[in-house]
Amino acid sequence: MDFSFGAEEEELRVRARAWLTEHLVGPYAQAVGLGGPGSEHEGVEARRAWERELGRGGWIGQGWDAPEGAYGQRRLSLTGQVVWAEEYAALRAPGRVGHIGENLLAPTLIAYGSQEQQRRFLPAVARGEELWCQGYSEPGAGSDLAGIRTAAVRDPADGLFRVTGQKIWTSLARDADWCFVLARTEPGSRRHRGLSFLLVRMDQPGRVEVRPIRQMSGTSEFNEVFFDGAVAAEVVGGEGDGWTVAMGLLALERGVSTLVQQIGFAAELERVLGLYAASTTASGAPADPAVRDRLVRQWAELRTMRWNALRTLGAQGDPGAPSVAKLLWGGWHRRLGELAVEVRGAAAAAGPAAWAPDLPYELGLDEEQRLFLFTRADTIYGGSDEIQRNIIAERVLGLPKESR
Repeated sequence: MDFSFGAEEEELRVRARAWLTEHLVGPYAQAVGLGGPGSEHEGVEARRAWERELGRGGWIGQGWDAPEGAYGQRRLSLTGQVVWAEEYAALRAPGRVGHIGENLLAPTLIAYGSQEQQRRFLPAVARGEELWCQGYSEPGAGSDLAGIRTAAVRDPADGLFRVTGQKIWTSLARDADWCFVLARTEPGSRRHRGLSFLLVRMDQPGRVEVRPIRQMSGTSEFNEVFFDGAVAAEVVGGEGDGWTVAMGLLALERGVSTLVQQIGFAAELERVLGLYAASTTASGAPADPAVRDRLVRQWAELRTMRWNALRTLGAQGDPGAPSVAKLLWGGWHRRLGELAVEVRGAAAAAGPAAWAPDLPYELGLDEEQRLFLFTRADTIYGGSDEIQRNIIAERVLGLPKESR
Protein backbone atom coordinates (compact mmCIF):
# COMPACT_ATOMS: atom_id res chain seq x y z
CA MET A 1 0.00 0.00 0.00
CA ASP A 2 1.34 3.43 -0.97
CA PHE A 3 1.32 5.80 2.02
CA SER A 4 2.91 8.75 0.19
CA PHE A 5 1.10 11.98 -0.71
CA GLY A 6 0.62 13.30 -4.24
CA ALA A 7 1.49 16.66 -5.78
CA GLU A 8 -1.88 18.19 -4.84
CA GLU A 9 -1.44 17.28 -1.18
CA GLU A 10 2.13 18.59 -1.13
CA GLU A 11 0.94 21.89 -2.63
CA LEU A 12 -1.68 22.11 0.12
CA ARG A 13 1.04 21.37 2.66
CA VAL A 14 3.00 24.42 1.49
CA ARG A 15 -0.12 26.65 1.64
CA ALA A 16 -1.11 25.36 5.07
CA ARG A 17 2.38 25.87 6.48
CA ALA A 18 2.51 29.39 5.05
CA TRP A 19 -0.87 30.34 6.53
CA LEU A 20 0.02 28.98 9.94
CA THR A 21 3.42 30.67 9.94
CA GLU A 22 1.86 33.99 8.94
CA HIS A 23 -0.85 33.86 11.62
CA LEU A 24 1.03 32.34 14.55
CA VAL A 25 2.22 35.74 15.71
CA GLY A 26 1.59 38.04 18.66
CA PRO A 27 -0.55 36.40 21.37
CA TYR A 28 -0.92 33.29 19.23
CA ALA A 29 2.85 32.82 19.12
CA GLN A 30 2.83 32.86 22.91
CA ALA A 31 0.22 30.08 22.87
CA VAL A 32 2.31 27.79 20.65
CA GLY A 33 2.61 24.37 22.28
CA LEU A 34 -0.05 25.12 24.90
CA GLY A 35 -3.21 23.16 25.55
CA GLY A 36 -2.27 19.58 24.75
CA PRO A 37 -3.39 16.47 26.68
CA GLY A 38 -2.69 17.04 30.35
CA SER A 39 -2.41 20.81 29.92
CA GLU A 40 -5.87 21.95 28.81
CA HIS A 41 -5.67 24.71 31.43
CA GLU A 42 -2.95 26.58 29.54
CA GLY A 43 -3.62 29.76 27.54
CA VAL A 44 -7.38 29.27 27.27
CA GLU A 45 -8.21 32.87 26.30
CA ALA A 46 -5.55 33.02 23.59
CA ARG A 47 -6.63 29.61 22.28
CA ARG A 48 -10.26 30.72 22.19
CA ALA A 49 -9.26 33.77 20.12
CA TRP A 50 -7.16 31.46 17.92
CA GLU A 51 -10.29 29.40 17.26
CA ARG A 52 -11.92 32.48 15.73
CA GLU A 53 -8.76 33.12 13.70
CA LEU A 54 -9.03 29.60 12.26
CA GLY A 55 -12.68 30.28 11.48
CA ARG A 56 -11.85 33.44 9.57
CA GLY A 57 -9.32 31.44 7.55
CA GLY A 58 -11.93 28.81 6.70
CA TRP A 59 -9.95 26.01 8.36
CA ILE A 60 -12.78 24.74 10.60
CA GLY A 61 -15.08 22.10 9.15
CA GLN A 62 -12.84 20.88 6.31
CA GLY A 63 -14.21 17.35 6.50
CA TRP A 64 -17.90 18.14 6.93
CA ASP A 65 -20.23 16.43 4.48
CA ALA A 66 -21.47 19.79 3.22
CA PRO A 67 -20.72 21.91 0.13
CA GLU A 68 -17.56 24.00 0.35
CA GLY A 69 -18.32 27.42 1.79
CA ALA A 70 -21.80 26.44 2.98
CA TYR A 71 -20.77 27.51 6.47
CA GLY A 72 -17.68 29.53 5.51
CA GLN A 73 -15.41 26.49 5.53
CA ARG A 74 -12.93 25.01 3.07
CA ARG A 75 -13.69 21.51 1.78
CA LEU A 76 -10.68 19.20 1.84
CA SER A 77 -10.31 15.57 0.85
CA LEU A 78 -9.45 13.02 3.52
CA THR A 79 -5.77 13.17 2.58
CA GLY A 80 -5.97 16.97 2.54
CA GLN A 81 -7.29 16.92 6.09
CA VAL A 82 -4.37 14.72 7.10
CA VAL A 83 -1.91 17.17 5.53
CA TRP A 84 -3.44 20.14 7.35
CA ALA A 85 -3.48 18.23 10.64
CA GLU A 86 0.16 17.19 10.25
CA GLU A 87 1.30 20.74 9.54
CA TYR A 88 -0.77 22.06 12.43
CA ALA A 89 0.84 19.60 14.82
CA ALA A 90 4.35 20.01 13.39
CA LEU A 91 4.26 23.78 14.04
CA ARG A 92 2.86 23.11 17.53
CA ALA A 93 -0.09 25.42 16.91
CA PRO A 94 -2.26 26.03 20.01
CA GLY A 95 -4.32 23.11 21.28
CA ARG A 96 -7.84 23.34 19.91
CA VAL A 97 -10.70 24.33 22.18
CA GLY A 98 -13.29 23.89 19.42
CA HIS A 99 -12.48 20.36 18.32
CA ILE A 100 -15.50 18.79 20.07
CA GLY A 101 -17.89 21.05 18.19
CA GLU A 102 -16.06 20.68 14.88
CA ASN A 103 -15.25 16.97 14.89
CA LEU A 104 -18.09 15.47 16.95
CA LEU A 105 -21.15 17.72 17.19
CA ALA A 106 -21.13 19.13 13.65
CA PRO A 107 -20.82 15.81 11.72
CA THR A 108 -23.51 14.38 14.01
CA LEU A 109 -25.89 17.23 13.19
CA ILE A 110 -25.17 16.78 9.49
CA ALA A 111 -25.96 13.07 9.76
CA TYR A 112 -28.91 13.13 12.19
CA GLY A 113 -30.00 16.72 12.81
CA SER A 114 -32.70 18.77 11.15
CA GLN A 115 -31.93 21.50 8.61
CA GLU A 116 -32.98 24.06 11.20
CA GLN A 117 -30.47 22.66 13.70
CA GLN A 118 -27.73 22.68 11.08
CA ARG A 119 -28.47 26.29 10.13
CA ARG A 120 -28.54 27.33 13.79
CA PHE A 121 -25.38 25.64 15.09
CA LEU A 122 -22.94 24.89 12.25
CA PRO A 123 -22.10 28.49 11.22
CA ALA A 124 -21.16 29.40 14.81
CA VAL A 125 -18.92 26.33 15.06
CA ALA A 126 -17.30 27.13 11.69
CA ARG A 127 -16.58 30.69 12.85
CA GLY A 128 -15.03 29.42 16.08
CA GLU A 129 -17.57 31.40 18.10
CA GLU A 130 -19.42 28.68 20.03
CA LEU A 131 -17.62 25.94 21.94
CA TRP A 132 -19.03 22.55 22.89
CA CYS A 133 -18.47 19.82 25.47
CA GLN A 134 -19.72 16.24 25.65
CA GLY A 135 -22.15 15.04 28.33
CA TYR A 136 -21.91 11.25 28.14
CA SER A 137 -20.10 9.59 31.09
CA GLU A 138 -21.59 9.50 34.57
CA PRO A 139 -20.22 8.27 37.91
CA GLY A 140 -22.02 4.96 37.41
CA ALA A 141 -21.92 4.83 33.62
CA GLY A 142 -18.54 5.42 32.01
CA SER A 143 -17.43 2.78 29.56
CA ASP A 144 -20.84 1.14 30.02
CA LEU A 145 -22.67 4.15 28.60
CA ALA A 146 -26.07 2.40 28.39
CA GLY A 147 -26.35 2.60 32.18
CA ILE A 148 -26.82 6.38 32.31
CA ARG A 149 -29.30 7.80 34.83
CA THR A 150 -29.46 11.49 33.89
CA ALA A 151 -33.15 12.10 33.16
CA ALA A 152 -34.98 14.66 31.05
CA VAL A 153 -38.70 15.33 31.43
CA ARG A 154 -40.74 17.30 28.91
CA ASP A 155 -42.49 20.27 30.48
CA PRO A 156 -46.09 20.33 29.19
CA ALA A 157 -46.23 24.11 29.62
CA ASP A 158 -43.62 24.94 26.97
CA GLY A 159 -42.73 21.56 25.43
CA LEU A 160 -39.07 21.86 26.48
CA PHE A 161 -37.09 19.21 28.32
CA ARG A 162 -35.81 19.76 31.88
CA VAL A 163 -32.57 17.84 32.47
CA THR A 164 -31.53 16.58 35.90
CA GLY A 165 -28.46 14.49 36.68
CA GLN A 166 -24.67 14.43 36.77
CA LYS A 167 -22.01 13.99 34.09
CA ILE A 168 -18.33 13.42 34.74
CA TRP A 169 -14.93 13.59 32.98
CA THR A 170 -16.30 16.43 30.87
CA SER A 171 -13.42 18.12 29.04
CA LEU A 172 -13.68 21.88 28.37
CA ALA A 173 -16.90 22.19 30.39
CA ARG A 174 -15.72 25.43 32.03
CA ASP A 175 -15.21 27.09 28.64
CA ALA A 176 -18.03 25.55 26.60
CA ASP A 177 -21.13 27.44 25.54
CA TRP A 178 -23.12 24.27 24.84
CA CYS A 179 -23.15 20.61 25.86
CA PHE A 180 -24.68 17.70 23.97
CA VAL A 181 -26.20 15.46 26.62
CA LEU A 182 -27.32 11.85 26.45
CA ALA A 183 -30.30 11.58 28.81
CA ARG A 184 -33.10 9.18 29.61
CA THR A 185 -36.36 10.68 28.37
CA GLU A 186 -38.58 7.63 28.80
CA PRO A 187 -39.27 6.91 32.50
CA GLY A 188 -38.64 3.28 33.42
CA SER A 189 -36.63 2.55 30.26
CA ARG A 190 -33.44 0.51 30.52
CA ARG A 191 -30.13 0.19 28.76
CA HIS A 192 -30.16 1.50 25.17
CA ARG A 193 -33.87 2.26 25.01
CA GLY A 194 -35.57 5.51 25.95
CA LEU A 195 -32.51 7.75 25.50
CA SER A 196 -32.38 11.09 23.69
CA PHE A 197 -29.56 13.28 22.41
CA LEU A 198 -30.20 16.78 23.79
CA LEU A 199 -28.48 20.13 23.24
CA VAL A 200 -28.13 22.15 26.46
CA ARG A 201 -26.81 25.68 26.95
CA MET A 202 -24.17 25.81 29.69
CA ASP A 203 -24.98 29.38 30.74
CA GLN A 204 -27.95 28.55 32.98
CA PRO A 205 -27.11 29.85 36.49
CA GLY A 206 -28.58 27.67 39.21
CA ARG A 207 -29.40 24.95 36.69
CA VAL A 208 -25.93 24.02 35.40
CA GLU A 209 -22.92 23.79 37.73
CA VAL A 210 -19.37 22.84 36.69
CA ARG A 211 -16.86 21.54 39.25
CA PRO A 212 -13.24 20.90 38.19
CA ILE A 213 -11.73 17.50 39.08
CA ARG A 214 -8.22 17.84 40.45
CA GLN A 215 -6.03 15.01 39.15
CA MET A 216 -2.90 13.52 40.67
CA SER A 217 -0.92 15.39 38.01
CA GLY A 218 -2.10 18.64 39.64
CA THR A 219 -4.18 19.80 36.66
CA SER A 220 -7.96 19.94 36.27
CA GLU A 221 -8.89 19.52 32.61
CA PHE A 222 -11.78 17.21 33.48
CA ASN A 223 -14.94 18.35 35.22
CA GLU A 224 -18.13 17.22 36.86
CA VAL A 225 -21.28 18.82 35.48
CA PHE A 226 -24.50 18.93 37.51
CA PHE A 227 -27.84 19.60 35.81
CA ASP A 228 -30.73 20.70 38.02
CA GLY A 229 -33.72 21.29 35.77
CA ALA A 230 -31.56 22.65 32.93
CA VAL A 231 -33.55 23.57 29.83
CA ALA A 232 -32.93 21.62 26.61
CA ALA A 233 -34.73 23.03 23.59
CA GLU A 234 -33.25 20.74 20.94
CA VAL A 235 -33.45 16.98 20.41
CA VAL A 236 -31.23 15.51 17.68
CA GLY A 237 -32.45 12.50 15.72
CA GLY A 238 -35.82 12.24 17.42
CA GLU A 239 -36.95 11.51 20.96
CA GLY A 240 -35.94 8.02 22.10
CA ASP A 241 -33.34 7.55 19.34
CA GLY A 242 -30.43 8.91 21.36
CA TRP A 243 -28.46 5.66 21.42
CA THR A 244 -28.25 5.54 17.62
CA VAL A 245 -27.08 9.16 17.50
CA ALA A 246 -24.60 8.68 20.35
CA MET A 247 -23.01 5.62 18.73
CA GLY A 248 -22.82 7.43 15.40
CA LEU A 249 -20.95 10.24 17.12
CA LEU A 250 -18.48 7.91 18.85
CA ALA A 251 -17.53 6.42 15.48
CA LEU A 252 -16.32 9.92 14.51
CA GLU A 253 -14.12 10.27 17.59
CA ARG A 254 -11.09 8.56 16.08
CA GLY A 255 -9.94 9.37 12.57
CA VAL A 256 -7.73 12.18 11.31
CA SER A 257 -7.31 13.24 14.95
CA THR A 258 -5.46 9.99 15.61
CA LEU A 259 -2.75 11.03 13.15
CA VAL A 260 -2.46 14.46 14.77
CA GLN A 261 -2.12 12.79 18.14
CA GLN A 262 0.70 10.63 16.82
CA ILE A 263 2.76 13.69 15.87
CA GLY A 264 2.58 14.77 19.50
CA PHE A 265 3.57 11.25 20.51
CA ALA A 266 6.58 11.43 18.20
CA ALA A 267 7.75 14.67 19.86
CA GLU A 268 7.40 13.08 23.31
CA LEU A 269 9.32 10.00 22.19
CA GLU A 270 12.06 12.20 20.74
CA ARG A 271 12.40 13.94 24.10
CA VAL A 272 12.70 10.62 25.96
CA LEU A 273 15.28 9.39 23.45
CA GLY A 274 17.27 12.58 24.03
CA LEU A 275 17.18 12.08 27.80
CA TYR A 276 18.33 8.49 27.36
CA ALA A 277 21.24 9.53 25.15
CA ALA A 278 22.22 12.35 27.51
CA SER A 279 22.11 10.17 30.62
CA THR A 280 24.22 7.48 28.96
CA THR A 281 26.80 10.03 27.81
CA ALA A 282 26.95 11.81 31.16
CA SER A 283 27.44 8.64 33.18
CA GLY A 284 29.90 7.06 30.78
CA ALA A 285 28.12 3.76 31.38
CA PRO A 286 27.17 1.51 28.47
CA ALA A 287 23.60 1.77 27.28
CA ASP A 288 21.15 -0.46 29.11
CA PRO A 289 20.18 -2.94 26.36
CA ALA A 290 16.76 -3.63 27.90
CA VAL A 291 15.79 0.05 27.95
CA ARG A 292 17.29 0.58 24.50
CA ASP A 293 15.24 -2.29 23.08
CA ARG A 294 12.06 -0.88 24.62
CA LEU A 295 12.76 2.52 23.08
CA VAL A 296 13.32 0.93 19.67
CA ARG A 297 10.07 -0.96 20.09
CA GLN A 298 8.23 2.28 20.93
CA TRP A 299 9.59 3.85 17.74
CA ALA A 300 8.58 0.85 15.60
CA GLU A 301 5.11 0.68 17.14
CA LEU A 302 4.54 4.38 16.50
CA ARG A 303 5.36 3.89 12.82
CA THR A 304 3.00 0.92 12.70
CA MET A 305 0.20 2.97 14.32
CA ARG A 306 0.63 5.64 11.67
CA TRP A 307 0.36 3.15 8.83
CA ASN A 308 -2.63 1.49 10.45
CA ALA A 309 -4.35 4.88 10.91
CA LEU A 310 -3.76 5.80 7.26
CA ARG A 311 -4.95 2.37 6.10
CA THR A 312 -8.19 2.50 8.08
CA LEU A 313 -8.94 6.20 7.67
CA GLY A 314 -11.43 5.62 4.90
CA ALA A 315 -12.96 2.48 6.42
CA GLN A 316 -16.42 3.94 6.97
CA GLY A 317 -18.71 1.73 9.03
CA ASP A 318 -15.96 -0.61 10.22
CA PRO A 319 -16.98 -1.23 13.87
CA GLY A 320 -13.56 -2.56 14.81
CA ALA A 321 -11.24 0.13 13.41
CA PRO A 322 -11.83 2.76 16.17
CA SER A 323 -11.43 0.15 18.91
CA VAL A 324 -8.21 -1.24 17.44
CA ALA A 325 -6.79 2.29 17.17
CA LYS A 326 -7.72 3.09 20.78
CA LEU A 327 -6.12 -0.12 22.06
CA LEU A 328 -2.93 0.60 20.14
CA TRP A 329 -2.35 4.20 21.16
CA GLY A 330 -3.64 3.91 24.73
CA GLY A 331 -1.19 1.17 25.67
CA TRP A 332 1.63 2.74 23.66
CA HIS A 333 1.33 6.10 25.39
CA ARG A 334 1.15 4.59 28.85
CA ARG A 335 4.31 2.56 28.19
CA LEU A 336 6.04 5.75 27.00
CA GLY A 337 5.18 7.44 30.30
CA GLU A 338 6.72 4.53 32.17
CA LEU A 339 9.84 4.68 30.02
CA ALA A 340 10.14 8.44 30.57
CA VAL A 341 10.46 8.14 34.34
CA GLU A 342 12.64 5.04 34.06
CA VAL A 343 15.10 6.91 31.84
CA ARG A 344 15.12 9.81 34.32
CA GLY A 345 15.91 7.40 37.14
CA ALA A 346 15.67 8.41 40.80
CA ALA A 347 15.27 12.08 39.84
CA ALA A 348 11.81 11.31 38.48
CA ALA A 349 10.55 10.58 41.99
CA ALA A 350 11.75 13.91 43.36
CA GLY A 351 10.09 17.31 43.24
CA PRO A 352 7.55 18.80 45.66
CA ALA A 353 4.56 18.59 43.37
CA ALA A 354 5.03 14.91 42.61
CA TRP A 355 3.78 13.74 45.98
CA ALA A 356 2.33 16.89 47.58
CA PRO A 357 -1.18 17.28 46.11
CA ASP A 358 -1.91 20.48 48.06
CA LEU A 359 0.71 22.38 46.08
CA PRO A 360 -0.05 23.86 42.64
CA TYR A 361 1.41 21.89 39.74
CA GLU A 362 3.75 24.76 38.76
CA LEU A 363 5.92 24.09 41.82
CA GLY A 364 7.61 20.95 40.62
CA LEU A 365 6.09 18.58 38.06
CA ASP A 366 8.42 18.30 35.09
CA GLU A 367 7.48 17.00 31.65
CA GLU A 368 8.34 13.36 32.39
CA GLN A 369 6.44 13.30 35.68
CA ARG A 370 3.39 14.86 34.07
CA LEU A 371 3.60 12.44 31.14
CA PHE A 372 3.79 9.45 33.48
CA LEU A 373 0.88 10.57 35.66
CA PHE A 374 -1.42 11.64 32.83
CA THR A 375 -0.88 8.48 30.76
CA ARG A 376 -2.18 6.32 33.62
CA ALA A 377 -5.62 7.24 32.29
CA ASP A 378 -4.98 6.51 28.60
CA THR A 379 -6.26 2.93 28.76
CA ILE A 380 -9.40 4.02 30.64
CA TYR A 381 -10.89 7.24 29.25
CA GLY A 382 -12.63 7.23 25.87
CA GLY A 383 -13.64 3.60 26.46
CA SER A 384 -11.45 1.30 28.56
CA ASP A 385 -9.32 -1.45 27.03
CA GLU A 386 -11.80 -4.04 28.31
CA ILE A 387 -14.69 -2.33 26.51
CA GLN A 388 -12.68 -2.01 23.27
CA ARG A 389 -11.84 -5.73 23.36
CA ASN A 390 -15.51 -6.56 23.93
CA ILE A 391 -16.48 -4.48 20.89
CA ILE A 392 -13.93 -6.25 18.70
CA ALA A 393 -14.93 -9.68 20.02
CA GLU A 394 -18.68 -9.22 19.73
CA ARG A 395 -19.16 -6.90 16.73
CA VAL A 396 -16.23 -7.96 14.56
CA LEU A 397 -15.41 -11.57 15.45
CA GLY A 398 -19.00 -12.53 16.31
CA LEU A 399 -18.09 -14.13 19.64
CA PRO A 400 -20.76 -14.62 22.33
CA LYS A 401 -21.56 -11.53 24.36
CA GLU A 402 -20.06 -11.14 27.80
CA SER A 403 -22.45 -12.26 30.53
CA ARG A 404 -23.76 -9.44 32.72
